Amino acid sequence: MIFEIDFNSTEAFYMQLRDQIILGIATRAFSEGEALPSVRKLSEDIGINMHTVNKAYTVLRDEGFVKVDKRRGVVIAVDADRIRDIERFRKELSIILARAACKGIGREEIHMLIDEIYDEYKGEI
Repeated sequence: MIFEIDFNSTEAFYMQLRDQIILGIATRAFSEGEALPSVRKLSEDIGINMHTVNKAYTVLRDEGFVKVDKRRGVVIAVDADRIRDIERFRKELSIILARAACKGIGREEIHMLIDEIYDEYKGEI
């Protein structure tokens, strides 16, 4: 998978990288147990600071998407703690739905969006 950073975006570089790795896991571009590039290699490849890559990897670890293996580096390891994950997603989704409600986006539109996005990953997750 090729990572691309939008240097003109207001979104932090580490969040852009984090999101791309999560999408890579969801679309099976990365598989369980696969090692990600080293911090140094990835920072050189995409032209960002090593600390930025390290921060993305730390956030991914904290969120249960990767683990650090002393021999292999950062490895895809999707956390199996489903109850904790569901609660975290519930909190995140609550904010998104509150924002949608403030903008007048209705339940039916939300359901259509969810179905559309989820279908992109159908059979992939």
